[in-house]
Amino acid sequence: METVPRTLLRDRAYTAIRDAIVAGAIAPGAVVRDADLAQRLGLSRAPVREAFARLVDEGLLESKPQSYTRVTPVVASDVRDAAAVVGAMHELVTRIAVPRLFAADVEGMRAANERFAAAVRASDVDAALRADDELHDVLVRAAGNHAAAATVARYTPLIRRLERRRFGEGGTCRSAGLHGRLIQACAAGDVDKAVEVTAEIWRTLADLAGSEGGAGIDPCDDTDADTDEDGADRPRESRRPTWPTGRATGRADSSRD
Repeated sequence: METVPRTLLRDRAYTAIRDAIVAGAIAPGAVVRDADLAQRLGLSRAPVREAFARLVDEGLLESKPQSYTRVTPVVASDVRDAAAVVGAMHELVTRIAVPRLFAADVEGMRAANERFAAAVRASDVDAALRADDELHDVLVRAAGNHAAAATVARYTPLIRRLERRRFGEGGTCRSAGLHGRLIQACAAGDVDKAVEVTAEIWRTLADLAGSEGGAGIDPCDDTDADTDEDGADRPRESRRPTWPTGRATGRADSSRD
């Protein structure tokens, strides 16, 4: 039997811990310990420590040497900053991708949007965000820009944490109507319109962060849509996480299937 490369173990630890944080299975402020999580994941402590270092760099964990490592709080300004960066990357990949799309790509986006709308109606946040990722990943893959894809993958988890919390509190999420308008523009090969709608999608997320703690718009409100769905305090101890089964963030693979 071949030995599993250390890089794969590190990536496995990173993905599992990141997804648990994004899903809220490990709550904001919770202390995380490498030995604890290594045992739960069936890994040694080394790949878990490497995953911790990456998650600190990405803003999901914070660490005080010789004291603690804990999950960062959800901070609205951090989400707005991340949404601005991720939105700019999506505008870039949309501009590159639209002229390269095949009919099958557009159909894949439509199918993903149908799954998204159905999940929103069912209040299934995991399925909704998974479908949202699948829809936008079509454009990311078609663009083939690895730097943009990596940036999206790095900063999307910060946004997803707030999306999940607001979804659970009242159903705020990205609009299937906006997705429908994006798909229409992609089907028509209208690059400028597709970029315009993409920018609008990510503005709603920035507005969602801005409304945290107060009244704000609901990106799921389709009343203005012109298409249908097709178109140094002591941190508290961590509670035992239930590891999420679905993908919680956009993927970094920018290669075409």
